[in-house]
Amino acid sequence: MKKTFFFFSLMLVAFSAINQKDSVLVQFIVNTQPNSESEDIFLTGNNQQLANWNPGTVKMNRMNDSTFTKSFFFKPNTFLEFKFTKGSWETEALREDEKAFKNFSLKVAGDSILTFKIPKWKMNQEGEKWGQITGNVEYIFNLKTHIQLLPRDVIVWLPPGYYENTEQRYPVLYMHDGQNIIDPETSFLGIDWQIDETADSLIKLNKIEPIIIVGVYNTTNRRTEYSENDTGYAYIDFLVGELKPMIDKRYRTKPERENTAVAGSSMGGLISFMAAWEKPEVFAKAACLSPAFKIGKYDFVDNVLTYEGKLKDIFLYIDNGGIGLDNSLQAGIDEMLTAIKNIGYQEGENFVWVKDKFAEHNESAWAERAHLFLKLFFGKENK
Repeated sequence: MKKTFFFFSLMLVAFSAINQKDSVLVQFIVNTQPNSESEDIFLTGNNQQLANWNPGTVKMNRMNDSTFTKSFFFKPNTFLEFKFTKGSWETEALREDEKAFKNFSLKVAGDSILTFKIPKWKMNQEGEKWGQITGNVEYIFNLKTHIQLLPRDVIVWLPPGYYENTEQRYPVLYMHDGQNIIDPETSFLGIDWQIDETADSLIKLNKIEPIIIVGVYNTTNRRTEYSENDTGYAYIDFLVGELKPMIDKRYRTKPERENTAVAGSSMGGLISFMAAWEKPEVFAKAACLSPAFKIGKYDFVDNVLTYEGKLKDIFLYIDNGGIGLDNSLQAGIDEMLTAIKNIGYQEGENFVWVKDKFAEHNESAWAERAHLFLKLFFGKENK
């Protein structure tokens, strides 16, 4: 194994609290290779003070040509995820092996100093549009609908041999947040699900059937499109009434319900459950990763609890991690698991639940678990 020389230290050092009621002081320090005076370093993360993942808003203070710092007050028990950039995701911090860091994280406890050493930075590649993609993809750009939804792009991943085996037809997996599943250049924070690499490997290892994957990009209305309201139901109608017929016409699909699945994470996990629940005649399987079944204003558990009809013929894959937001989602997931059991679903027969207590709420965590539902939905040993 190649040895890399990357030094990262996370030091929590108590110091005198500044007079901020019910808040504690957190100081971030970055040590890096010498920078020219024209180069700034930015801090961004999952908090309003950290610009809600805007990579070029929160500029750190320069101490010298290689040390930068920034301090904030946070409420105790605030969970932070964050990264460092030079102003854009094309210039984010890299490890010694030139791969992007996973999100740094901290659960705020007391006054703290956090020190990081960043060995390298991604270089802005002007004109580069697409990233690392395994296999063949085709795009449907700016797809407009007859329903009151915003236009969106769609990426279609085709399995090995699709162009050569012209008589073969394929099951289809529809996935939400399509820009995050295949191409790191279009993905949130530059980290994708790697669903292309995972599916390609499983197909070549003869573990799953060859499948087509349809990634439906989200829009600025993501939250409303992926939740229980008129817009969310309109999005499901778009998938069923417009997108699926288009895909079935353009590609050699197996259009039957038993060969059609849907998958997504977080709010995408919720709308995946809703799509199968509301349209079981179309989607026989749904993968709900880190789903927002019941949290804050979102609650689809009640819909299941009050359901009195015939048991819906769907198979559900549900999973979640145990860190940060995934931990906050746990109560709602537990309630949904209880609800589906109460109406007759049997674990192992109608649904599977997977818990990875060390996993965070992000694309890299979902990438590590994607093989599980692919094998459950399309595994050759299941035929």
